[in-house]
Amino acid sequence: MRDAVPSIARLPGVLVPISLLADKKLGGQRQSDCLVGDLIIRDGRVVGLEPASASPTCLVLPKFSEPHVHLDKCHTIDRMDGVGGGLAEAIEAQALDRENWTEADIRARAGRGLQELLNAGCATIRTHVDWGTPTDPAATPLAWGIIGELAEDLPDGIVMQRAALTDVARMTEDDYAALCARQVSQANAVLGAFVLDQPNRREGILSTFRIAEKIDAALDFHVDEGLESGLGGLEVIADAALETGFQGPVLCGHACSLMNFEDPDVQRIADKLARAEISVAALPATNLYLQGRSDGTPDRRGITRIRELQDAGVNVVLGADNVRDAFCPLGSHNPLATLSLAALAAHLDPPFGSHLPMITTSARRALGLAPVTVDGAAIGDLQLFDAPSVTAILGNGSSPRPLAVALQGEQKW
Repeated sequence: MRDAVPSIARLPGVLVPISLLADKKLGGQRQSDCLVGDLIIRDGRVVGLEPASASPTCLVLPKFSEPHVHLDKCHTIDRMDGVGGGLAEAIEAQALDRENWTEADIRARAGRGLQELLNAGCATIRTHVDWGTPTDPAATPLAWGIIGELAEDLPDGIVMQRAALTDVARMTEDDYAALCARQVSQANAVLGAFVLDQPNRREGILSTFRIAEKIDAALDFHVDEGLESGLGGLEVIADAALETGFQGPVLCGHACSLMNFEDPDVQRIADKLARAEISVAALPATNLYLQGRSDGTPDRRGITRIRELQDAGVNVVLGADNVRDAFCPLGSHNPLATLSLAALAAHLDPPFGSHLPMITTSARRALGLAPVTVDGAAIGDLQLFDAPSVTAILGNGSSPRPLAVALQGEQKW
């Protein structure tokens, strides 16, 4: 039988990324983007770092937050034949595959994706669920209830949010919007919509804000998922948030079309997003795969302007989005893999520890949750990586261990 975690314990030779501290006075010595020392635990919480009694060999991080996945679609690519192309082709192929969606199929695939997220060290997850059915666009989808049941069976401390993914144009239809709002409210879930070039998108966006305010729901938009001209929904959303004075959390995923705007326009939009406290989720895997397609090798990067948004004070986070489905035949339910790809695609420079908030503290804030920093955290909210640097865990596919497990049998004071 393993020893219980002592009330006071010391974990020798750890590194803590400075970006994941609320108070930089934790102790220890600085080494690149981390503080190094022996981690001191008292009554189940981190209280400080003392001078290292051993060479640093492990990283302590908060558990990850995954702000944007699609567990209803994941792991379907192997039953599709020759799928390729851009967003429109992916939508068509995934719609055809939906004929295979039984309760057993959805439960198996979504459960597999969920377990992959947990194995990667995630404790907070938001998954989107396509709304409606081919015969009844207003119907609650089969996947909604199944994923809700999976959420109820999660261990203590794991949070999974469901976001209803609707067509924003339909949110102007009173009956449709009322049915969707009722289901979202009853499930204490997130109201979501996709925004492309719908002629009535402004009215739909305003209606979605008003409904969310009425049912006290967070908002999540798929917006401007493309590099073609005519996509400017992100600014419409920011204007709507400022106009309505909406106080709940708002997260906008994709925003690829910001690549089409000149720098002054990007700055104007980013300033509005920052004032409205709207977060933006960059989704590198799916957007790099789908966007900028032509007859040859693409010469444009299908990713939003991460660095410019951050410079303007926008909370930018990272998500896996689609994993092994028609929208992205590869991908991974692993936030470290997402960050590694984002660093390459968006030229996120070292030290890489400075980017960890996009999959931890900032990502939780985007989901309307209080950030978990290492200092003061309960040991159940932290995890340990056997690696000597942040760069190492981004490059070698490291797997985490719960900190509570690592502490069992460690020395007492």
